[in-house]
Amino acid sequence: MTETHPGFDTLQIHAGARPDPATGARQVPIYQSTAFVFRDADHAAALFNLQELGYIYSRLTNPTVAALQERMATLEGGAGAVCCSSGHAAQIMALFTLMAPGMNIVSSNRLYGGTVTQFSHTIRRFGWQAKFVDFDDLDAVEAAIDDNTRAIFCESIANPGGYITDLDAIGALADRVGLPMIVDNTTATPYLCRPIEHGATLVVHSLTKYLTGNGTVTGGCVIDSGKFDWSASGKFPALSEPEPAYHGLKFHETFGPLAFTFNAIAIGLRDLGMTLNPQAAHYTLMGIETLSLRMQRHCTNAVKVAEWLERDPRVAYVTYAGLPSSPYYKRMDRICPKGASSLFTFSLKAGYEACVKLIDNVNLLSHVANLGDTRSLIIHSASTTHRQLTEAQQIAAGAAPDVVRLSIGLEDAEDIIADLDQALTKAVA
Repeated sequence: MTETHPGFDTLQIHAGARPDPATGARQVPIYQSTAFVFRDADHAAALFNLQELGYIYSRLTNPTVAALQERMATLEGGAGAVCCSSGHAAQIMALFTLMAPGMNIVSSNRLYGGTVTQFSHTIRRFGWQAKFVDFDDLDAVEAAIDDNTRAIFCESIANPGGYITDLDAIGALADRVGLPMIVDNTTATPYLCRPIEHGATLVVHSLTKYLTGNGTVTGGCVIDSGKFDWSASGKFPALSEPEPAYHGLKFHETFGPLAFTFNAIAIGLRDLGMTLNPQAAHYTLMGIETLSLRMQRHCTNAVKVAEWLERDPRVAYVTYAGLPSSPYYKRMDRICPKGASSLFTFSLKAGYEACVKLIDNVNLLSHVANLGDTRSLIIHSASTTHRQLTEAQQIAAGAAPDVVRLSIGLEDAEDIIADLDQALTKAVA
């Protein structure tokens, strides 16, 4: 009998979801419980010793969150996943197991402004460092790697400019130097891009964005490919060496492909406490059920709006990778063959002040610091999300002072264009 593999549309609805054994409820219930009763003392001891799977306390494990973790791992093609309270929390969770004081990561300089700030300043309090490099320059990426480098970090589709990273090339480099590649796949989602298939070791998401899809909750997720040999180099003792808190247990030796996942739960969530609440997990599960349908519409609308903007004489340039004029158009076919998502920027010839006036005059579009909503969103990154950066950093990140970021929603494309047109008219008057 031929084995069949369910398609993405089926998995986004069914992965991780089973009828509730107690009630028969078809939708995953919200298990709004802090703690879970043990069968007996031996059962409790086995759970705390990581000898048996089960639920102890919702800071660590929760049935609703577990269903979401299984769905995310399935959609990304990973071995396991850990959900947490936000996308930023997911990035810290991904690094926490790998890093130690004095260690560094080599990161793309095309990143969300909040990530640049987190990597430039906040992680220094842990004694970590980030080296920012143009990931189109592979020689520069390799030159930045030293004996203290513990990971290579990038975004599949960079926020805000929609730049597409050559994951195949970066993944091959990471494999050659024996380092894990961490990919933020928030903008692409697993429907448009599956970074593990391009060499990623860990994939991080802000569930807040396209996965939930309606701007109602915050959440994050780290997906473990299960393919990295954590014991090969001796650089990852948290996974390869005895863990004192668990009587000398070696995570990689004991859990194999799930070593990172178990460590991130048993130590990361235990000690950092960046837990995803079950109601947020439930909302995200429901959002993912329509992910492929929404991403198709997001991409279709984005192409229409980007093409219109590119023809408009008031616009200097558009960065959307789904346009044939984009230098990343051919790369899209290889990395994101179903589309370039709906996040991109455009520059106004009239400059900074016109950008501000444009923002103040839109009606349909919402001026918010978010992306991936069903609604079309607009923001001037240089004065908001990337405000903490220098102008040089803003330009490198694709958020120059004369640039506006769009996240195209699911409305009629003609209505989005009409709103932008009237706002542009007022902005450059």
